[in-house]
Amino acid sequence: MLVTADLHIHSPYSIAVSRFMQPEQLIRGCVTKGINVLGTGDALQPDWLNGWKPFLENNAGVVIVPQGEIEDKSRVHHVILAEDMAQFDQFRDLLHGTCKSFVTAGRPHVYLTGEEIANAAHDVGALVGPAHAFTPWTALYAYFDSVPACYGDAKIDFLELGLSADSSYGAAIPDLHDVPFLTNSDAHSPYPDKLGREFNRIRVAGATAHDVLAAVKAGEIAMNAGFFPEEGKYNRTACTRCYTQYSHEDAVRHQWRCPADGGIIKKGVADRAKELAHGSEARPRPPYVRVIPLAQIIQTMEGTSSPNTKKCKTIYAKFIETFGNEIAVLIDVPVAEIRAVHPKVADAIAALRNGTVVLHPGGGGKYGTFSLG
Repeated sequence: MLVTADLHIHSPYSIAVSRFMQPEQLIRGCVTKGINVLGTGDALQPDWLNGWKPFLENNAGVVIVPQGEIEDKSRVHHVILAEDMAQFDQFRDLLHGTCKSFVTAGRPHVYLTGEEIANAAHDVGALVGPAHAFTPWTALYAYFDSVPACYGDAKIDFLELGLSADSSYGAAIPDLHDVPFLTNSDAHSPYPDKLGREFNRIRVAGATAHDVLAAVKAGEIAMNAGFFPEEGKYNRTACTRCYTQYSHEDAVRHQWRCPADGGIIKKGVADRAKELAHGSEARPRPPYVRVIPLAQIIQTMEGTSSPNTKKCKTIYAKFIETFGNEIAVLIDVPVAEIRAVHPKVADAIAALRNGTVVLHPGGGGKYGTFSLG
């Protein structure tokens, strides 16, 4: 059967995370969004992990997968997925003495290499892969040119693309040919414009965390869904101060300094992916469906300052009341039925499905935007 999964979120123990990121609210958010498999986030923090225990059974049908993120000595972030919570207790024990405190940090920084982290994760039966691998900060391809350069002889079980990349960005990179891609929200807020903003559809044998991990490891990814890469704030090569975008050639010519204001020019994910492919042919990948959160679509179509205005929330609630959950509206419900609720939102979703939206790419730390023309 197919499940819709978001396997990377955070807790209030991490920096810049909403205090409303609590298990009960997250489960309610999953029901509204249409997510039926959710990572716990920050499972190396013992109090947060224990806080999930009452919700493993009473979870509105949402499968809970113990999940954490960890930063290594090179500042690369890694996602860890486990079948049960005891594996994270064992993993934390293996890492004893490598971190100042697992209690104060939701996403701890350990003085270990990627290879050492991967080996420890595998020792306890967990899966591991690079988080938001193409982001030009705290990511695999920010600091390394290949998987073995970071992980040595250790195997990765998946690679998380991140908000500035889709499957095409990794499909031609030779050492990723046999690695499943995941698309997760990395959510810091439980609200529908953040939770499940990127997600996966995975073929599983049953509705347990064990089944989910077995399917990920076997590459049973039926679909990835997420932003247009151009919406990511590091998609294009650009100045980190004024956000002026540059071709790779011009950035090199300017020695990675913006001639307008002297700011640092940051290499964009699109240019970095081309560089890593070394001219190789792209390999086939599961479908990647480009979506934009329904709340953001409503905000854009209504011209409001925020997706959290009363007007936007009322429209959003009408969609959920009518169709059950947000992902159904974005992907499955016929446009004619959406039009009966809100014609302008129907136009936007039709444009998304047809690939006819106009994109204004982001870069240098500034998010991209979209319009209908």
